[in-house]
Amino acid sequence: MPPTGFTVWLTVFSAAAMAFLAVFALALSLATERMSVRWGQELARTSTVRISAPAAQETLQTAAALNVLQTTPGVASARALSDAEQEALLAPWFGADLPLDALPIPRLIEVVEAGAGYDAEGLRARLAAEAPGAILDDHTRWRRPLIEAANRLRTIGWVSLLLIMSSMAAMITLAAQSALSANSGVIRTLRLVGARDSYIARAFVHRFTMRAALGAGLGTVLAMGAVAALPKADMAGGFLTGLGFSGASWLLPLLIPPLAGAVGFAATRAAALRALRKMP
Repeated sequence: MPPTGFTVWLTVFSAAAMAFLAVFALALSLATERMSVRWGQELARTSTVRISAPAAQETLQTAAALNVLQTTPGVASARALSDAEQEALLAPWFGADLPLDALPIPRLIEVVEAGAGYDAEGLRARLAAEAPGAILDDHTRWRRPLIEAANRLRTIGWVSLLLIMSSMAAMITLAAQSALSANSGVIRTLRLVGARDSYIARAFVHRFTMRAALGAGLGTVLAMGAVAALPKADMAGGFLTGLGFSGASWLLPLLIPPLAGAVGFAATRAAALRALRKMP
C-alpha cells in the first residue's frame, strides 16, 4: 500500500471526528446517570407542606401542621422555612428583592422522611382535619418524570455512541475499498508471485487499524480537553453545567482509541477479503 494518499487523511479524520463525538456521547450518558441518581436521592426522602391560609390564620395553621407532622410515624423532622429561605428559593425566578410581606406567598414546611416513610394519604387526612390550609406535596409527581427523562437521555447517549462507532466502521470500510481499488495492479502482481489473499489483506488491515487508532486517539484528546473546559456543575447551572466526567470516569474515554482500532480492524478485514474475492 502507498504510505500517503487521500485514504490516509480520510481514515484519520473520520476516526478523529467520530472519537470526538463519542467522548461527548459518553459524557452525556454518565452525566444523565449522575443526574438521575441525584434527583432520586434528593427528592425521595423529602416532602413539602404548603400552608395557604389568610394572614391571620397562617401562624396558627403552621403550628397545627407542625404538630401533626411531629407526631406522624415515619417523619424524621419538620420545620417551617424562614422568610429568608423562601426568598432565596424564589430569587432565581423573581429576583433578589422580592417583597414577601406584600405578596400572598404560602408558608412552606420542609418534611424529611425516616425509615420506610409515612402514610401519605393518612397524613393528608390529618392535615385536612387540623390545618385545612395545609397541602402535602410528596414530590412523587415531580420525581418520576424527571428520573424517566434522565434515563431516556442516558439511553440516547449510549445509542448515539453505538451509531458513532457504526458510522466509523462504514467510513473506514469505504476508505479501505477505495484503497483496494487504487492498488488493484499491485494486488494482481502479488498474486502472480504467489501471495495469498490473507497475506494481502493483512497489509491493508494493519495500515487502516493503525490509522483508525491514531485518529481516534487525537479526537479523544481534543474532546477530553473540550470537556474539561466546560463550566463546572453548580446549583444555578444545573444539568447544562454538569456535563462531563468525574473521578475515575475520566479513564473511560481512554478506551475509545483501542475500541476504534478494533472497529477499524474488523471493518477493514471484512472489506478487504470481500473485495479480494471479487477481483479477477
